Amino acid sequence: MTELARTFDWMGTSTDANDEQFGHVVELASIDDADGYDAALVGEPFDRAVIGRKGAAEGPAALRQRLAGTKTHHFDAGPVGSVADLGDVTFQAPPESVAELQDRVRTIAERVHNADAFPVFLGGDNSMTYPNAAPLLAEGSLGVVNFDAHLDVRDVGDDPTSGSPYRQLYDAGLDAYACVGARHFETSTAYAEFVRERGGEVVTSEEVGDDEIGAVDRALDAVASVDRVYVSVDLDVLDAAAAPGVSAPTPGGITTRELFRMLRLLGEEDRLAGFEVVECAPPLEQGSAALTASAGARAIAHLLSARQSGAEP
Repeated sequence: MTELARTFDWMGTSTDANDEQFGHVVELASIDDADGYDAALVGEPFDRAVIGRKGAAEGPAALRQRLAGTKTHHFDAGPVGSVADLGDVTFQAPPESVAELQDRVRTIAERVHNADAFPVFLGGDNSMTYPNAAPLLAEGSLGVVNFDAHLDVRDVGDDPTSGSPYRQLYDAGLDAYACVGARHFETSTAYAEFVRERGGEVVTSEEVGDDEIGAVDRALDAVASVDRVYVSVDLDVLDAAAAPGVSAPTPGGITTRELFRMLRLLGEEDRLAGFEVVECAPPLEQGSAALTASAGARAIAHLLSARQSGAEP
């Protein structure tokens, strides 16, 4: 049986009575009550499918912890609205394969999508993208904007991996795809050609650095014809200096400022139907700064702020 379990007690960290933090406003709730909130968080503490270094199973807890101490106020949009935490996906018996894990996660994701609240999934490894986004395929055409150093369209083989979620989505009927922040020398020619042949858009990290607004425009052009848009942030899209706690940190990535601005632009999109932050792996980051989890938490805050009325990029 697949369930959601409460694993985190939200508390603000500031002693200043004027400081409103996410820890003060996020409330624990059930899926049945999610329609009373603007957004709903769901944790997916799994890293079984990671091709490289594991550690993303601890991502949801770290993202919550860093978000709890983040203030809710955006200078243009004002404070972020009501947010629910539905808990972490849990199993009474562990899945025997990644495919079975995805099937079980999908049962929860379907219920969250059917609730009248904007879903925010906290990963966990990138294989969770497939069950998180796949339920939207039954509701009309779907496009995905993937902030990632990699295209993640590897052959599925005997069992899915963190490198195959978009191949799975394509096989299931994905209509449009854009990868923003892709890194040179991180993708094989065969996979780049696979995306190009299907009309997908690839915006490199260098092109983001030249013009992040233009990068978002290219991504939106790629998904212009679809009914719904799903946005995914794999934290390895960031330069290794900004996000060392990921499975595959590499130099040459985008900056946190570029990511946050692009997310605010996408957050204003009326067709936005879901959001996730994946591949936050706290054990892989040395020191106590928690740069990776902090970047992931701020990514969530920036996107949610743009969903407020009157937000500016």
